[in-house]
Amino acid sequence: MDTDKHRWLLSAFICVHLWLIPASARVKTGLDVLVEQKFAPLAGKRVGLITNHSGLTYERKHIVDVLAAAPGVKLVAVFTPEHGIAGTRDDENVESSTHPKLGIPVHSLHFKGRYRPTPEMLKGVDVLVYDIQDVGARFYTYITTLGYCLEEAAKAKIPFYVLDRPNPITGAAVDGPPIDAKNFSFVGYTVMPTRHGMTIGELARMYNGEKKLGADLHVIEMQGWRRSMWLDDTGLEWRNPSPALRSLTATIMYTGTCLMEGREVSVGRGTAKPFELVGAPWFKGHEVTDYLNSLKIPGVSFLNVRFTPTESDLKGQECDGVEVQLLDRNKLDNGLLGLSMAAAIMKFHPGKFTPRITLLGSDDALARLKRGESAATIVASYQKDLQAFRQMREKYLLYK
Repeated sequence: MDTDKHRWLLSAFICVHLWLIPASARVKTGLDVLVEQKFAPLAGKRVGLITNHSGLTYERKHIVDVLAAAPGVKLVAVFTPEHGIAGTRDDENVESSTHPKLGIPVHSLHFKGRYRPTPEMLKGVDVLVYDIQDVGARFYTYITTLGYCLEEAAKAKIPFYVLDRPNPITGAAVDGPPIDAKNFSFVGYTVMPTRHGMTIGELARMYNGEKKLGADLHVIEMQGWRRSMWLDDTGLEWRNPSPALRSLTATIMYTGTCLMEGREVSVGRGTAKPFELVGAPWFKGHEVTDYLNSLKIPGVSFLNVRFTPTESDLKGQECDGVEVQLLDRNKLDNGLLGLSMAAAIMKFHPGKFTPRITLLGSDDALARLKRGESAATIVASYQKDLQAFRQMREKYLLYK
């Protein structure tokens, strides 16, 4: 065969072969799948949409605009979680409003203790659609909003659709102390550890099943997502899910370091590295840093730093503290990290700090911290409960 002709055929074969391979195995979100389905599940329906700034297609089109333009679909109301529809509010009361272009109500589900849709808000709604990016932590309020909305949909007998999105810190790792039922709150919806390892669609299935809500639940599944994937494995764009989570690294740390959140200690809000920094004006930074490094916690190391938060309770006060250095995210146990830091702070500053039970979740873990037990001992103490959660969640998982 002529050499040039042989090269041409070989090149053509390679090009066709590559064309048939999915582009970098990009994950398709539930929203992207719904668009490909030409919105068939919502045809002829009046839709109430629960979303915020994270509800984007791969082409960066917002779901409000997409549904408003979808043939055969009538968008009649929008419901927004903490931080509002733009994801930029960082206060306790987000007001309801009217959409400037569509003239439809935008109901805030984070205002003066009103965290769920009322029957009045749901009038004229045939179906509810949820599309919000989660971060994988039990105390992130978006997943409580998911639960509250699912409850109200069940009561009103309104079908509920979840457009699934990746868990950005993987769906494989599950760690941290499971919350006690007596400690449920807006930052702890139901029994689960601090790092649940589930997608929002899987969580909705678990809520519906374990709480016996009886909701008419449908999950539009992702395509191409695997449990081992971090967000930067998916081909999807990073968008800050809330004002203080400004990177994937901060989100990875959040499930551990958020246990220190409170009036006594800063977690770096209002700095360039929120949730990577922990400290206070009274903090013994050198001692805490040396102690934490001596523990050799897998996946991280610690650096003594000084920083001045520009937000939250220690706003404007220079803090001595530690910066958590992420070395290997695949080895990190967030429960061990958070408990180790809490134990260290309590050890070197008696009476200065106690983790909030709404965040820690476990009365037993808190009692052990107060007794001065090591983080490793506390982690060992809840392994039976953690294994029970893993076994329970298996029947609700949608992806390998």
